[in-house]
Amino acid sequence: MDRAALPAAVEPKKKGNVRFAFACAILASMTSILLGYDIGVMSGASLYIQKDLKINDTQLEVLMGILNVYSLVGSFAAGRTSDWIGRRFTIVFAAVIFFAGALIMGLSVNYAMLMFGRFVAGIGVGYALMIAPVYTAEVSPASARGFLTSFPEVFINFGILLGYVSNFAFARLSLRLGWRIMLGIGAVPSVLLAFMVLGMPESPRWLVMKGRLADAKVVLAKTSDTPEEAAERLADIKTAAGIPLDLDGDVVTVPKNKGSSEEKRVWKDLILSPTSAMRHILIAGIGIHFFQQSSGIDAVVLYSPRVFKSAGITGDNRLLGTTVAVGATKTVFILVATFLLDRIGRRPLLLTSTGGMIVSLVGLATGLTVVSRHPDEKITWAIVLCIFCIMAYVAFFSIGLGPITWVYSSEIFPLHVRALGCSLGVAVNRLTSGVISMTFISLSKAMTIGGAFFLFAGIASFAWVFFFAYLPETRGRTLEDMSSLFGSTATRKQGATEADDDAGKDKKVEMAATN
Repeated sequence: MDRAALPAAVEPKKKGNVRFAFACAILASMTSILLGYDIGVMSGASLYIQKDLKINDTQLEVLMGILNVYSLVGSFAAGRTSDWIGRRFTIVFAAVIFFAGALIMGLSVNYAMLMFGRFVAGIGVGYALMIAPVYTAEVSPASARGFLTSFPEVFINFGILLGYVSNFAFARLSLRLGWRIMLGIGAVPSVLLAFMVLGMPESPRWLVMKGRLADAKVVLAKTSDTPEEAAERLADIKTAAGIPLDLDGDVVTVPKNKGSSEEKRVWKDLILSPTSAMRHILIAGIGIHFFQQSSGIDAVVLYSPRVFKSAGITGDNRLLGTTVAVGATKTVFILVATFLLDRIGRRPLLLTSTGGMIVSLVGLATGLTVVSRHPDEKITWAIVLCIFCIMAYVAFFSIGLGPITWVYSSEIFPLHVRALGCSLGVAVNRLTSGVISMTFISLSKAMTIGGAFFLFAGIASFAWVFFFAYLPETRGRTLEDMSSLFGSTATRKQGATEADDDAGKDKKVEMAATN
């Protein structure tokens, strides 16, 4: 595409401001390490938990996946909490909750206590998953938003790798002690995170929603590419929050409906009576979360030792060592994706990623089927095919569908429904992940492990069609400019007079020119 055809927001940027936004994004996204570590560490710890607590496969798969269901509580509560106390303190709150959950899991003496620990940790994970991409999207300039908003997925992958390494490092300890240290040590990063986050600024959009314009201007000046962009971002946010453009001051009164009326308006605009464009946004945001998980990523990552064992690899050390290679592959390719999101765009990466996942899943399913039909033979080519396809699958997932899900869903919702919209997306993501995690062992027994991955390949094929037909490109757009992609998402109240909107746009240009 010709450079002149790109939106102005992707023009050259001030490095100092991007560095500040970069630092904020890193700190916020570190909350995602908590989920990643839990996924990674449970894949190996489950081998020893089952032996030590003498639980059956059904209890094990419930234990593995229930955290995702519990996280629904956190993801729904996070929207209201973040609107009440701010994005920054919500991140601290998430870290504190996960700390308590990790401590309980590490000290567990039986299955019931372990399940309670996963309930507490799950709430913290739900909070973290919802708030990290929202904060990062709201603090980032449009020119680097894709790069910065992909950080939560980067840290999920880094957390998974840490979990795999923890499995490998503590596997030689006694049966009773090993898995408890694997789980309990997850409390350490949450403590460090809670203290580091206190040095972050608050989201400028939340500050404007609370009428704190002076504070918002300071943050926008530090995170925008130019003073003109900072002024325009402020004007955009004021418009979205319903604050007149000519209303200025350090602290202003935000005109809004009070109490339950405002909450009812949010639910009405997004769920109960949405415009066609808002419905498009809602389906796009929820759909990408659903397909991210239903295409089988947790079956590969969470149950990787079991999958590798089915592929013909034996011995705990070999199984755990191979899973470390999976974690390293995911981490490397997610880093590659962060540099491509704002250069190539969301759609090309998403479609390429999903297409590669489909081919990899078909190859993995084929290899597993061949191995399972010849249990007494060592079919080298099938084992190699399985290993290669697992690595290819996580690589393709990490360059597209993995990070883009969080980037895309955090940037398409209008400001007044963003917290609720992102909460719904995370809820669907975690519920789908929970269903996959809690049924994979039973599913692989019912239709063979190869059949399970053929099923995931079919779901991924539907995902590719959905992405191609339903998701427009968002690269280089400001958060307030998303309406032009989906049609007018304005509520009936906001869209009452087009003349007022035109006047507002003229005023924004004037403000940008005079600041």
